[in-house]
Amino acid sequence: MTRPMGLRSAAERLDTPDGEPADPTTVAEVHHRQNLWIPWTVVVLGVWLITTPFTFGYLTEANWVRPSGGRGVWFSDDTHDALRAQLMTWSDVASGVLLLVLGWRMLRPGRPTSWWLACSVGIWLVFAPVVFWSPTAVGFFNDSTIGLLLIALTILVPGMPAMASYMQMGPPQPPGWTYNPSSWSQRSVLIALGFLGLVVSRYLAAFQLGYVSTIWDPFFGFDGGTQPVLNSEMSHMWPVSDAALGTVAYSFEFLMGYMGGPSRWRTMPWMVTIFGILVIPLGLTHVALVMSQPVVVHEWCTMCLVAAAVMLPMIPLEVDEVVAMLQHVRDAHRRGDRGGSLWQIFWKGGSGDTSVPDRRTPDIAEFPDRPLRVLRASVWGFSVPPSLAALAVIGIALLAAPSVLGEPITSGAADIAHLGGAAVLVIAVVAMGEVVRLLRWLAAAAGLVLAVSILVVDSSTATTIVVVAAGLGSIALAVPRGRVTERYADWDRFVR
Repeated sequence: MTRPMGLRSAAERLDTPDGEPADPTTVAEVHHRQNLWIPWTVVVLGVWLITTPFTFGYLTEANWVRPSGGRGVWFSDDTHDALRAQLMTWSDVASGVLLLVLGWRMLRPGRPTSWWLACSVGIWLVFAPVVFWSPTAVGFFNDSTIGLLLIALTILVPGMPAMASYMQMGPPQPPGWTYNPSSWSQRSVLIALGFLGLVVSRYLAAFQLGYVSTIWDPFFGFDGGTQPVLNSEMSHMWPVSDAALGTVAYSFEFLMGYMGGPSRWRTMPWMVTIFGILVIPLGLTHVALVMSQPVVVHEWCTMCLVAAAVMLPMIPLEVDEVVAMLQHVRDAHRRGDRGGSLWQIFWKGGSGDTSVPDRRTPDIAEFPDRPLRVLRASVWGFSVPPSLAALAVIGIALLAAPSVLGEPITSGAADIAHLGGAAVLVIAVVAMGEVVRLLRWLAAAAGLVLAVSILVVDSSTATTIVVVAAGLGSIALAVPRGRVTERYADWDRFVR
């Protein structure tokens, strides 16, 4: 059956004489029949995985590479090279067999557990080449790609398994808000940034895992910048490649941007929570690790800075959706949705009785014809007042100051400038998210620490003057709130 014919058949089955919505059983049956191609694809991917290790030579010693810098906590000699190859082989074969079984079970309706288990296999495949330090590039590529495909096929393309049986319909915009933080326009920029971060971190991981021998660095050079950073003692502290772990994080952020509909702040609190954890606390950790390079390693890495620059704006762009979700969970609990159970509301969402229609957000399909309109909608809730823009400039200037002023990168003064600059820059960008505008006051605390600490270390007069001026400037620029362009219901009282 062709797709248009299938859609017409589904519409006819769901069209009831009285105009009322079809019963959940009929909806679930039609939904399953529309997506029968997915279980068969899962079976095909299972066969692919079973045959891949033997097709692409996982066990052929000539194909193995060693991780860069002699890294690897439990893979450090030739014997372990063979173990890595065997573990990758067993993982692919076992995952393939599981997919054969699960794909066959998914052919029957009413088996959401099988769909979730197939998705779990996909998640494992994304992790497997990182955990096992895949000795071949093709193994890394194959597992990560098939893993992403499985996640997309099981929970993105068809939607959450069994969700149609309990999801409550309603308008998409949170009550009291002037825009919808879960709209496709809002999520499009997060998807794009997540994909860019995935590409950059995968490039860095390829070096750490031994697939490429050099990394392009136009500013600091490979031998004098990137290589010392990627092979640093701090990097070796991790049991896995930290760049490859970043690839995993960006992969999930990229895919989770697609999860759910425009009402997901209400219908999928659990998913928004996980997405928020990936983007906000883990994102801040990632940025902090990158910004510590000149202090811990005393070197810079261009591509590492690019990865941090991609992650940083994702934090203020996502935090508004988390706020809307938390407001909804609180209000749904007060209304008694799902029997007043926070557990049920968290996993199944609440009613849309208080939601309002979204008449402002442009349809994402308008992007080819009206790209600027869609792009403007993608950053609602993210504003750049002059004070925060100037604060960000101060942060960047502090990061560059030691090099410009000739301060040794290993000196205490350089460390203060680098750490202070990173802190001020991160605070400025995060505070551009209007729902967390209050965080700008942290820049005042950072400025005070800067102005005082530079006076107790040895530094040149020029460096001291610059750092003290930057610290005092940070204190002054943290005072004005700046213009706020949107409204956030009762959260407005925190936007001050």
